[in-house]
Amino acid sequence: MTLSFSVLGSGSKGNCTLLKLAGRGAERHVLIDCGLSMRATTLRLAPHGVTIEKISDILITHFDWDHFQPGWVKRIQRQNITVHLHQRHRAPALRLGLNGRNMTLFDRPFELTERTAIRPVLSAHDELGTVAFVIDHHGTRLGYATDLGRVGKVLLRHFTDLHAVAIESNYDPELELSSDRPQFLKRRIMGGRGHLSNDQSIEAVLEIEAQSTLAHVVPLHLSQQCNDPRIVKDLYARRAPHLLERLTISHQRRPTPLLHVQRRKGAAGALQPGQQLAMFR
Repeated sequence: MTLSFSVLGSGSKGNCTLLKLAGRGAERHVLIDCGLSMRATTLRLAPHGVTIEKISDILITHFDWDHFQPGWVKRIQRQNITVHLHQRHRAPALRLGLNGRNMTLFDRPFELTERTAIRPVLSAHDELGTVAFVIDHHGTRLGYATDLGRVGKVLLRHFTDLHAVAIESNYDPELELSSDRPQFLKRRIMGGRGHLSNDQSIEAVLEIEAQSTLAHVVPLHLSQQCNDPRIVKDLYARRAPHLLERLTISHQRRPTPLLHVQRRKGAAGALQPGQQLAMFR
């Protein structure tokens, strides 16, 4: 009964993460976002022994073009993939060509499988917001949050007792301010409804870690122009050196290794589905 994940790509040119949900002799393959091209997704799934034909579900954080490529619509319909999206994102989904047969709307926790509970957390980002997820699979818990704008109290309240966290770490403030980007874009990114800085991200990770047992920490959505993996790693070396060996920095052009989410040692047995959803309410 294992939960594993690989960030296939994360950044302004496309975002997509693979979840492998194993249990009872079967394995389910789920994507968080599908912002990479079909070809890139195929190539990056291959090292993990997964083909697009095995994808059964897609969890959508929001419908910016780098999180949902319209080229996926025909594949979703042909393969009958279930796309899970927040109810406030229904209109952009329809504009992109998705139909109701493939859409499942949510605004509260739901069960993806009998022993896999999903907690969505709506966060500030542009007009419609973005959805962070807590995935609880047989008692192992992954928190996934990108394009946050800011880290709110609601997110931190639900990102507890995690065994892994993947969270946006988009920009270095000095690089952002000194870049040649137009001022309106800088204001959007840094104004609380755009993206998280490295400092905001690590502060959130430290708060989450205080209430969790993290086997993996994965910074997401690093800006190619205004960030660098070395800056992020140096920040962790200064402020959270104990997390360095658990740090895996995502990349725009290559997938991370398949990361296995480990349960806390001595944790109680996996919750029953009804107990899982009760815990989320």
